[in-house]
Amino acid sequence: MRYPASEKLEIIRLVEESHLSARLTLAKLGIPRTTFYRWYDRYLQRGEAGLQDQSPKPKHVWNRVPDEVKRKLVDFALQETELSPRELAVSFTDQERYFVSESTVYRTLKAHDLITSPAFIVLKAANEFKDKTTGINQLWQTDFTYIKVLGWGWFYLSTVLDDYSRYIVSWKLCTNMRAEDVMDTLDLALQASGCDQVHVVHKPRLLSDNGSSYVSGDLAEWLKDRGMKHSRSAP
Repeated sequence: MRYPASEKLEIIRLVEESHLSARLTLAKLGIPRTTFYRWYDRYLQRGEAGLQDQSPKPKHVWNRVPDEVKRKLVDFALQETELSPRELAVSFTDQERYFVSESTVYRTLKAHDLITSPAFIVLKAANEFKDKTTGINQLWQTDFTYIKVLGWGWFYLSTVLDDYSRYIVSWKLCTNMRAEDVMDTLDLALQASGCDQVHVVHKPRLLSDNGSSYVSGDLAEWLKDRGMKHSRSAP
């Protein structure tokens, strides 16, 4: 499928602003990573003009990181030793205005024997929770779903799902993915479940990923005021 330059630019901005990793965002959008990074490389080199359709150049490795950039990346990593490969990729891109992915950071540091911490070992997620819920309103899961409406643009569906019943307790269609949108959706869930009208010993525990809207200090304060605990996991 061919995308016009305007839509390629819209997808690039969506991936840049997403609270998820580029890999997961592209998976939700149905865009192959190789295709996206080809667009992104051209966009960084030539701006919007680089997103126009053009004939492929043979023997051109579009995603090869120059040696000078690799040296800067290694120096940056040695200065910021507490950052993970993902955090290094974000910080380096912001500071140097040159996009590098998490996998590029990992491969570069691995080649220089700088990846030794157990924190970087990839662990396989379990198929189910160790401590399963035994009733409703014990654990609520929340997330954003990407929806593209032709002629309108991108929207984000914020939902709260009860882990035990698998029932959607509340939802809100949003134009952004902010902490305020999460709080609004949770307010609707508390009202729909009746947890805001009666005294409850244990409010539902919230489970989310590590997106920017979920690690927000405002959301943490909101949950604390309502006596709700919050657990986060990788997307």
